[in-house]
This record gives sequence, C-alpha cells and structure tokens, in this order.
Amino acid sequence: MPTFRTTLRVRYAETDQMGVVYYANYFVWCEIGRVEFFRELGYDYKQMEIADDCHLPVVEASCRYRSPARYDDEVVIETRVTALRSHVIKFGYRLARLHADGEQLLAEAETVHVSVDKNMRKRSLPEKYTTAIRATMS
Repeated sequence: MPTFRTTLRVRYAETDQMGVVYYANYFVWCEIGRVEFFRELGYDYKQMEIADDCHLPVVEASCRYRSPARYDDEVVIETRVTALRSHVIKFGYRLARLHADGEQLLAEAETVHVSVDKNMRKRSLPEKYTTAIRATMS
C-alpha cells in the first residue's frame, strides 16, 4: 500500500519544559499528513469543503508512542488510507525521526473520519475522491 511522505522540523513551541514534543502535537502532525495526502492527489482540503461541501471530522484517533521527538528534530510523516467506505475513511500514519543513517520510529497513529456536509449530516464521499483514494490502496 503506497504511503505519502512529508517532513517537518520540530518547533520549540511544540515541546514541553523537558524539550520533548507534547503528545497532542502528534495529532497536529497527522493532520499535516492528511492535508498533504490530498494535495498529492491533486485536491485541496479547503476546496473540498467549499466546492464540494465535503468535511471530514475526526471521530476516532489513537496513537502509540515509541520514542520521544525533541526540539529541532526532522520528522517524516508517512500517511496512507487503510480503509474506505462510502461515508468513512481511515488513515494510518507512521512518524519517524530522520537521521543521517536512517529513521527512528517515533509513533504510529490512526484517525477515522466521517464524511459530512456543512450541517454535520453524514454524506457519501464524492466519487472523484473515492476513485483517487482507492487508486492509492492497490
């Protein structure tokens, strides 16, 4: 299953007093991965909401932390879709610290989203998105 990669550098504001990334920031990084996933497919998350009245709120999130990230680390976020139904999409993430000699696993996460309209009524994910997403799942 193909994954989409994006990188970021840990900012000081993302860390606690001990210089370790605050746990909730991993979910912010997952959002970055999702937005970039759609961008790689040729879609803009904002335009999905405006043009197609398609919103993807998180209804479930989990993260298994393996090693702490610290200020100024370069982090790679790997994003993939692990399940897709007409109203539900599940993303899987792998977050790792980049080193000159490879990567160190920081965390593995998962988010589940329901496709809704602007009034929060469940709706099917538009076909153009499901077609593009399914192509990444083969």
